Amino acid sequence: MRTTTRRAVLGAGLATATGGLLAACSDASPESGGPSPAATYIEPDGKEVAAAEARRKPGPVREVKLTAARTELDLGGRKVTSWAYGDALPGKEVRVTAGDTLALRLANHLPQATSLHWHGLALRNDMDGVPGITQRPIAPGAAFDYRFAVTHPGTYWFHPHSGVQQDRGLYAPLIVEDPKEPLKYDKEWVVVLDDWVDGVDGSTPDAVMAELAKGMSGMDHDMGGGGGGGMGGMHHMSMTSATSASSDGPSRMLMGATSPVLGGDAGDVAYPYYLVNGRTPDAPETFTAKPGDRIRVRFVNAGGDTAFRVALGGHRMTVTHTDGFPVRHAETDSLLLGMGERYDVLVTAGDGVFPLTALAEGKKRTALALLRTGGGSAPDADVRPKELESAPLTADRLRADDAVALPSRRPDRTLVFELTGSMTKYDWAINGRRYKASERYPVKAGERVRLAFVNRTGMWHPMHLHGHTFALPGGGPRKDTAIVLPGKRLEVDFDADNPGVWMLHCHNVYHAESGMMTLVGYRR
Repeated sequence: MRTTTRRAVLGAGLATATGGLLAACSDASPESGGPSPAATYIEPDGKEVAAAEARRKPGPVREVKLTAARTELDLGGRKVTSWAYGDALPGKEVRVTAGDTLALRLANHLPQATSLHWHGLALRNDMDGVPGITQRPIAPGAAFDYRFAVTHPGTYWFHPHSGVQQDRGLYAPLIVEDPKEPLKYDKEWVVVLDDWVDGVDGSTPDAVMAELAKGMSGMDHDMGGGGGGGMGGMHHMSMTSATSASSDGPSRMLMGATSPVLGGDAGDVAYPYYLVNGRTPDAPETFTAKPGDRIRVRFVNAGGDTAFRVALGGHRMTVTHTDGFPVRHAETDSLLLGMGERYDVLVTAGDGVFPLTALAEGKKRTALALLRTGGGSAPDADVRPKELESAPLTADRLRADDAVALPSRRPDRTLVFELTGSMTKYDWAINGRRYKASERYPVKAGERVRLAFVNRTGMWHPMHLHGHTFALPGGGPRKDTAIVLPGKRLEVDFDADNPGVWMLHCHNVYHAESGMMTLVGYRR
């Protein structure tokens, strides 16, 4: 097997992959909606990146080996052939302690090049896993050694950043334990939510992308005649997928799925299954506990195109963290997770059998797991606990824990990102321009940076920033992924304290692949 080491990649090869782009890239003004001519940027293997890693004081090494390969997966009576890490869905959890150094070798046995992105981690830039920007793609038959300090505890996950590979089985949780954990609990669950299409009746994410990319010509989806991506005149239609089929399976284009919580259009893709920890509702995973146990649940939305509203029947949840960072505790019956978001909650287990239900928001179907603390029969696969009827808690209703609240400070720089495009042409973009690796928005180390997301479309977008966390307005929580509703403006702030070139994109995998991505780069 060929092995691609970090040294090899970050020599002449990465100079070709990124250095040439950096030399020719564009710049943007301090308050800008778009790039304009060139500047010099810190490269992913620059001395500034190495210095930042040294300040993290890398600790004990945790070695992990991982193989990405084509395999058969059992979703609970329904077997599919997909791509995965090993033969499990989700992939085997990686668990480290804050302060450790993670050394993970990924062997690529797939028919395509791949990579690993560590979603939510503030890590060294050359380990961020974006092919052509921070590393070379890992070719079929090759391997890559990821090695970086892990400094902040929390609930994270990892997945490829190559095409639409994430919408296969290539994802797994990454749990960073706190050596000074302040929470007290008896049990812990990791609950990974997903929407599933790969290998079902011949469907693949690539075929879904190809179908969506054709757009919906002849159908009016614009919002008020602008660049909206809503369903427009289709709201009266029942939720369905188109009836045409191809050699890559039936049509998976979703029409008529709406959600007031999401501001209108709920999604693009009609998934045949929704999963909790890789299982369908007909064969759910069962968590066991004793009545009265205090349970920490770590939720991860690994979906490609679906927000999930989650509730545990007969219980209230106390939210303690979002995207790895603690919040002031807040009780709720239900909780909304956009793609890429994570929430930690505490629940006190009742006596009996209870449904942990994840409603595909606006798509009217559910995923399911069970909590069993005593006797009794399991609920039906389509159970809808009354807790789902409550308005779900969303990030804007939370406040950061005092220990992690971003100190008040006026921004040194404001970058404006208009989210543009429509379902009609499927031309999702930022500031009207589809992603180009040669364009990036500049920041400087030490700045307080404000990102102003202005959603000009009729669809919601979960926007994700690599390598940093930002604060929501008004003392809101620290996050790396935030939902921007249609027609709304969301301003978030972060401190530029992690040098390199970082992606900013919609975490709807099909919107991102269509072009709703850009780069934020540190200037020298």
